[in-house]
Order: sequence, then C-alpha cells, then structure tokens
Amino acid sequence: MDSILSLLSETLPEARTLEELARPLLRLLRQVTGMESTYLTTIDTEAGVQRVEYALNSGEMVIPEGLEVPWGDTLCKRALEENRLFTDNVSECWGDSEAAAALGIRTYASSPIHAQDGRVLGTVCAASAQQLPLSIQVEPLLKLLSGLLSYSLERDLLVKQLRAANGELTKLALTDVLTGLANRRAIMDKITRLFALAEREEKFVLLAVIDLDGFKQINDRHGHLAGDEFLRGIAQQLQQSLRAGDMIGRTGGDEFIVLGLASSTGADASGAMASAAEHLQQRLTEATIGTFNLGSDLPAHDYAGASVGVVALRPQGLSADEAIKQADDAMYRVKQQRKQQRLAAS
Repeated sequence: MDSILSLLSETLPEARTLEELARPLLRLLRQVTGMESTYLTTIDTEAGVQRVEYALNSGEMVIPEGLEVPWGDTLCKRALEENRLFTDNVSECWGDSEAAAALGIRTYASSPIHAQDGRVLGTVCAASAQQLPLSIQVEPLLKLLSGLLSYSLERDLLVKQLRAANGELTKLALTDVLTGLANRRAIMDKITRLFALAEREEKFVLLAVIDLDGFKQINDRHGHLAGDEFLRGIAQQLQQSLRAGDMIGRTGGDEFIVLGLASSTGADASGAMASAAEHLQQRLTEATIGTFNLGSDLPAHDYAGASVGVVALRPQGLSADEAIKQADDAMYRVKQQRKQQRLAAS
C-alpha cells in the first residue's frame, strides 16, 4: 500500500489533463491486478454507447482505444447492475456476453465513475484472458481510482460539451436558418478572405448576385410557407450547380450570392475573365429554371429562372461592399433586359 500511495503522491500533483491522470492510474491498476488490459471508459446513456478512452494492454488480449460498443451489452453495465466489482469466472456470470466471448475475458474487475449528481460517467476496468485470484487490494484500489478520476472526467466531458455547443453556436451564427446556406455575415467574411487569396495567387474572383424574379407574387398568392419552400428548392438547385471551391449564401429575402476563384492565363486575361463570368451566369441561371414544389397542398410551380448578375474582379483596392455593388448593378441590368424581353413577347 505504501508503494501505491507513493505513486499517487507523484502522479496527482503533476496531472493537468484527464489523460495525464488516467494513464499512470491504469498502469498502477495493471500492476496490482496482474491483468493484461486496464482501461477507462466513458458512457453516454442517452445514446446507449460506451467508449474506451484510454487503455493499457499487454499480452494477446487488446482493448483498443476509441472502441465504441452498445452500453446495453457490456460487462461494465452488468457488473454495475449486480454491484459486482470482480469475478474470475466471466463465462459463469455472464455467459451470454458476446463481447466477453469475443475477447476471451475470464477475469474482470470494474468500478463505476460517478458525477457529483450521481450520474454514471464511465468506468475504470481491468480484464484478463487468464483466471486470476482476487487480491485484497483490488476492490479498494478500484474504488479509490474511480473516485480520483470522477472530478477530472466530469470536467473533461463538460469541456467537450461546451466546445461542441460553442461550435454549434458559431455555425448557427454563420448559417441561414431557412436554407442551411451561408448567411450574409459568412459571405462577407468569405469575400474578404477570397480577395486576399486572389491577390497572393494572382487570380481573379467571380461574384454573382441572384435575384428571384416573381418571388413576391408567389408569397402573395400562396403564402409565406410556400415562399419558404420555393427558396429551399432554389437553394438546393443552386448548390448542386456549383464547382468544387465555390461558395453560396443567402444574404436576405430572395437574394443569393455565389463566389468563386479563377485563373486568367495567356495574353487575353480580360477575355478569360469575361468568359468565366459568362459561363457562371449561364450555369446559375439554368439552375434556377424548372418546376419547384411549394408544399404538399399546392401545385408545383413552373419557374422561368432568376436574374443573375456576375462580375469577374481583380480584388486590389476593392472592398466587399464595393464588389457586391458591382455584381448587384450587373444583376439589375439583366433584370431590365429580361423585363423588356417579356414586354416584347407580350
């Protein structure tokens, strides 16, 4: 016991992370139990999953780190329910366990790790393919280790949850809720970064503004839910038309922006830029033409396409707002041309 206390006194003050605490404790558990594998798991009872976070293995039996198994069939759950910390005859206790049979486990010891509110956060375990006797030190050591690990594990899980939540909030802050595309804030940030990249690589930026002609009439005639369904359909069609590296966003109402990066090689750089803008305009326009669902109770809507304005820009000296203004002007010219064509046709 003195050697155990000595190791703990050396380990605990130095450990700054869960891993730095867990690995020495697992080595200690292996020394005391003589088992081939010792490991720390986490348990997500809502998802019904147990995961091996850290493991030490010697001999032929290997408990791999990162292994995820259904919580309902684990030895840990069975041991917890039976309040059994140790058995040297797993096949007799839990003969129907497929996991134990697959790994060849004969001797097994585990202790649950509880949060301060009593929830089970994980387990600290030892397993062997050999039939090993129970040492008088095993059960008190398991309880001691689970207690030492509880605070660190709870803190580690909380940090992961906070990071995940923060990542989700960041994503939401940059995402248009209706369509799932980037929102205006994300698009403006992307334009700035794309301009910097274009300057470094001596490329040009393609910027398209898309305005959905007739969208107000859809809302007025069929209601906003139908309009929302139409916007989602347009967004999906536009997204499917993009090249790798392009970005699309909805900047508000019925307006979308598409960004891309292109190279201008050869003597006719201006011609290459104009050609690239023309091709993008054609591709995006075609993507907005078609029959769109407005909802289960409404007939499908045949749509003649949006007004798309595209500019090819050298970014030097341009702000994001100035670039959008140029594409916006191009879009309005297209809109006027389409309006005149409709009037002429009528």
